[in-house]
Amino acid sequence: MSPGLIVLLLSLLLGLQPLTTDMYLPALPALTQGFGATMSQAQLTLTALLLAFGCSQLIWGPLSDRYGRRPILLWGLGAYVLSALACAVAPSMAWLILWRAVQGAAMGAAVMCARAIVRDLYQPLEGARVMSKGMTGLGVIACLSAPVGGALAHWLDWRAVLFTLALCSGATLAIILWRFEETLPHKNPRALQVSTLGRNGWHILRHPTFVAFSALSVCSYAGLFTFLASSSFVCIQVLGLSKPQFGLVMFFSSISYILGTLLCRRLLQRLGLHRTLALAGGITLTAGTLMGGLALAGCHSVWTLLPPFYLYMIGHGVHQPCGQSGAVGPFPHAAGAASALNGFLMMLAAFAMGTWLGVNMDGTVLPLTNGVWFWSVCVSLTAWTLVQRHDRGTLTRA
Repeated sequence: MSPGLIVLLLSLLLGLQPLTTDMYLPALPALTQGFGATMSQAQLTLTALLLAFGCSQLIWGPLSDRYGRRPILLWGLGAYVLSALACAVAPSMAWLILWRAVQGAAMGAAVMCARAIVRDLYQPLEGARVMSKGMTGLGVIACLSAPVGGALAHWLDWRAVLFTLALCSGATLAIILWRFEETLPHKNPRALQVSTLGRNGWHILRHPTFVAFSALSVCSYAGLFTFLASSSFVCIQVLGLSKPQFGLVMFFSSISYILGTLLCRRLLQRLGLHRTLALAGGITLTAGTLMGGLALAGCHSVWTLLPPFYLYMIGHGVHQPCGQSGAVGPFPHAAGAASALNGFLMMLAAFAMGTWLGVNMDGTVLPLTNGVWFWSVCVSLTAWTLVQRHDRGTLTRA
């Protein structure tokens, strides 16, 4: 496979996650009203998806180490298409929550394999640069997802949004079937043995480099998820934006993320890993403090909420490719398992944050802004301490 094809495939696989969440967000308030459901039930359609997404990676990872990336991708994407169709015709909120959980579990195969593929093909430092390119593609998909979702929800209904997810995932499945070649050089016949699973899991979880870079990616994603899980209610119901306007909010969020991934590649070349992440940590802390401080001062408007969050997304565009590539880097022979554990931890934090938001959303912007502020502090502290101390040359070696 050519380098350009690899980046395209990574973009499609990684982009399945924002496609599944961002396209859906503008329709969330209308969906809630249509089923006569509560806000906490609506949050479950996201949190159940993400919990299943995280947990499923613990299964997909060892399976891909045993049988290869290609069969797992085909099974996972096939299950995603079927579950997306089931979501679109769900007769009740309970059924929708169930099928969204199945959809999340299927999505885990795609995203987990994407991270493992990078480790199969590249050394860690180059892997961070390639992952950054794939995440630029992810950002482009996210740019399109929310505006398209907002337009579909406004002119048609929320079911049209979910049918569109089925079409997009079907196209991705067709491309993988047609062009993707196996990247795992040596399958591990012992990958599914209980003793191997336990030994690999314990080795990965206690590795200081994995802990440092996973903490970075987990905290940064938790801040993003805080915004994703609450922004549609805050922007549409509290600040009075229309669904298409909210789609534009998410569009510019994705543009900010793309700028962050481009900045990541440039800074890694000029400054190296440590100074790049230290600088990005400062950007993230500044963004979260502005967002939280302005809200506590009583400034509750689009103009005080969104610019600081867009700055947060620039920092996120640096932290995520470095965090995900760094967490998997020390484990070339167990890349699937390491990728799975990293993804599981991210989704565990997202599930906890989504559950907290479902209980604490109070009709103001404060749960959103305080949540992002909290995670921005965690990101910066991790970038300035754990990563600097425990990198051990994983990404700093050429």
